[in-house]
This record gives sequence, C-alpha cells and structure tokens, in this order.
Amino acid sequence: MAVLERDPVLPAATEEPLLRELDTRLQDAAPETATINLGTHQVRLPRSAALLLARMVHELAQGHAVTIVPVTAELTTQQAADLLNVSRPFLVKLLETGEIPYHKAGTHRRVQATDVLAYRDRRRAAQRAALAELAREAQEMGLYE
Repeated sequence: MAVLERDPVLPAATEEPLLRELDTRLQDAAPETATINLGTHQVRLPRSAALLLARMVHELAQGHAVTIVPVTAELTTQQAADLLNVSRPFLVKLLETGEIPYHKAGTHRRVQATDVLAYRDRRRAAQRAALAELAREAQEMGLYE
C-alpha cells in the first residue's frame, strides 16, 4: 500500500456500509480513546490522528473522494482550484488580482497550500458576515422572527 500517494481516494460502493458504521463509531468516540489493531498490535492513536481519521472517514462515508495535502505543500493551479472547489480560470484570476499570493516555477504558477486555505477561511468569514447581515436586516423589516 502506497500510503504517501497523493491521488484522491474514492470509496467503492461495497465499502459504504462499513464506512457509515465506522463514521458513526468515530463520531461517538472521544478522540483520546481511539485505538486501532495492526495485526497483533494494538496502537493508541494520538488525538490529532484520531481527529483527522474521523474527518476523513466522514467524507468517505458521504461518498466523497479524499486526498491529504500537507499545509506546507506547494500546489499547482489545478490542485489549488480543486481545493477551493472553483475552476482553474477563476483561480488564476484570484492569483492575478492578488487575492492569493503565488510564484512562478518556470512558466507555471505555484501556490502555497497555506495561502489557499487562508483565502478559503477569509471567504467563509465574509460569507458568514453577509448572511448575518441579511438576517439582521430581515429581522428589522419584520420578515424574520
């Protein structure tokens, strides 16, 4: 098994019942108590590994493909676009307008994963603020109770 492979992992349809059960058990368990059996060895998972495992299994149980990217990774524009769930041309516009920093490796743009994640967090915060403002305005107008 190539555990360092970075290609997305998509669950097989036959795995869905097992993933749903594992997802439920991981959601119910405290991360501090997670252990796994590796052959004849029982290993206690560190909290960080247990939390990551729970997130990964939850996504797989939903039928989503999962890939793990270290935050220190340097991404291609396509990888960054995939991480943000946007098109590559849209991402390139974000780079060219300075929304996300980048550098060039030869003729290719490269983006730090931390910068992409920071942009995603800023975008989510702005969306939450806009939604809160809409709710406040609707409440003032008596449309929302």
